[in-house]
Amino acid sequence: MPRSASAALTVVETPFDIAAARARLRVPLRDVDIAPENLRFGEPPDDDIPLLAETLFAAGQLEPLTVRPGRRNERANMALDGRRRLLALRYLLEGGRIEDGFLVDVVVETDPARQAAAVLLTNTAAPVHVADVIAAIGRMLKGKLAVPGIAKALGYAEIDVKRLAALSALPPVALEALRRGRLNLRQARLLARLPDKAEQAEYAQMTLDGHGFQDWRITEKLDEDQVTAGDPRCALVGAERYAAAGGRTVVDLFGERAPVLLDPAILTDVWTRRAREIALVFEAEGLAVHVSAGDALELPDDLEPARYAYGGMLPAAELDAYREAREVFNAAAEAVGERLAETTDPAVVDPLLIAMAKARLAMDQISWGGRIATTMVFFPSVRAGLDIRCFTPVEPEIEDDEELSDAREEVDDDGDLSPANGRSHRAPEVEAPEPETEGISHALHAVRTDVATRGLIRALADDPGAALTALIARLFVQVAVRGFGARSESAFALTATAFNPAGGRIIEPLDGDVRQRLDERRAAWEGSDQTVIAWVHALAHGDKMSLLAELTALTLDLREERTSLIRRAARAEAAELAALCGADITLHWTPDADFLKPHSKALLLGMLEAMEEPSDPRVGVLKKTDLVDWVAERAAERTWAPAGLSWTTDMPDGDPDGAVMDGPDPSDAAAEGTASPEVDGAGAFVVTEAGEAALQQTA
Repeated sequence: MPRSASAALTVVETPFDIAAARARLRVPLRDVDIAPENLRFGEPPDDDIPLLAETLFAAGQLEPLTVRPGRRNERANMALDGRRRLLALRYLLEGGRIEDGFLVDVVVETDPARQAAAVLLTNTAAPVHVADVIAAIGRMLKGKLAVPGIAKALGYAEIDVKRLAALSALPPVALEALRRGRLNLRQARLLARLPDKAEQAEYAQMTLDGHGFQDWRITEKLDEDQVTAGDPRCALVGAERYAAAGGRTVVDLFGERAPVLLDPAILTDVWTRRAREIALVFEAEGLAVHVSAGDALELPDDLEPARYAYGGMLPAAELDAYREAREVFNAAAEAVGERLAETTDPAVVDPLLIAMAKARLAMDQISWGGRIATTMVFFPSVRAGLDIRCFTPVEPEIEDDEELSDAREEVDDDGDLSPANGRSHRAPEVEAPEPETEGISHALHAVRTDVATRGLIRALADDPGAALTALIARLFVQVAVRGFGARSESAFALTATAFNPAGGRIIEPLDGDVRQRLDERRAAWEGSDQTVIAWVHALAHGDKMSLLAELTALTLDLREERTSLIRRAARAEAAELAALCGADITLHWTPDADFLKPHSKALLLGMLEAMEEPSDPRVGVLKKTDLVDWVAERAAERTWAPAGLSWTTDMPDGDPDGAVMDGPDPSDAAAEGTASPEVDGAGAFVVTEAGEAALQQTA
């Protein structure tokens, strides 16, 4: 007869099933004794038993004793594991601090094989969750037990006990979130730094409710009004000089954040005195030197700052000299930075700082076309201790056509224009008929030239090729040659300006490449000894169109100075142009450090999320400078740029930079998981994958 499908199957219990089925009881102390088979049966109590007793009395019994049922003439429960804890409880009993009816937590082991295993594994610690360890240490502290005693009793390093003691002050809801894995140790340490207990509880409850833990909000709150050892002033001052001046420093207990300087006024004073020592060298040479520890300076309006020079701004020889001077300055700044990393001794550093400042002075004076700097300003710099900026008096503007014409006539012995107009090359001029002025009134002359102009307008309108030549030539003069823009200097009223707003920077792979192309074309024109119109007209059609594209592109200006001044019409045109030319900024550039620095940490983390970068708990605790480098590297690897840098209309909803301002933080993924020893472990204690810490007690 076939076996019924409902027949019961035989279930085989595994050792794990048997272990889970063990009875865990609370039995009176008088009913517990040490089993003879215990490996240390008969040994006298060691000297640390009183300390262990204090620990048990303050924190309670964290681990149960493993016992077997008593046999003939034995007590009801015989301890196979937990001899020292039992001796500590008896010590408390002898001192009258507990009674013999005190309930002891035990696990009853009835299987002979498991009884033998318990005897052999008597020194193996049972795992407890790190949240329970933190709570226990808190109870010990309330019981007036000192940190050294707790460390010795638990087998932890004192620094680990101090760190866990700091966490024991967290509200219960935070420890519960830690126990459930909603909060990891790193996040708990971050939470413990908040001074407001109510705020701690609010963040912990939000995390426990499943809304995630937003590390960046707490980090930004902690960074408010704090001056750390990463402050630019510290590079030149150094920790020893700051301390010698009476400056106080607080080191982070957990070793995760930069030390905090409690006396920023002293830091400013010391930095200012050090910067003034360098300034005296240049003041002795007749320069006015201002020193600012970070506050904005109000300089006279008639001073012009140095500029970044690129092709076309200077004659070729001067541009080469400028680039060479820039390399000298960068090398000097690099040398200062390397030496400051080793020492801040003035005898070693000051000569390098002076050389760097002189290199900056030489570079900036070349960028002005030889004009002399009269003012220098020193600011703090993380890289080289000093950030040096140079200023020169603004050149007076030539207002009327007569003065402009006179300036044009200042020619040197070689027939070239003098530096008065900023250029050393003078283009040839085509011979033109002299106007008839004899007996002609001003009004009549105006009428004649008016009609002649309109006639040429019609002629150019009927000859697209000639009109294209004229347009390109005028744009070339305005954008690449940067000649005089006055109406009297050109047949065209058309004006154009290359995009170069104050406060911006030339990006070499983007507009820098276009400027370099125009610099090469300008050099080719100067070497041709032709007028601009003749040179442009002689270009091949492809070269002519490329030049037109470069000139037109460099006049593009879509900058918006404020979020309240959105140029919607210009944006609409930009969207059309981007679609026409298939614009993709990542073909040539991805976000670099200079672009990323003005962004907040929240926006930087949002960029990583937009890149779909895998969550890494270490990212949330990075300093701003390190996070900037991290995002730049990830963007370069993925050839990614924020959607807000595209002018196309397929931008996703939300923040234009692709960053999410609100909602779960990228580090919440770590908060949902368990604490990892590599990420969250600190010091000697070990946190397991289950969020448990092994107590180093011996039985």
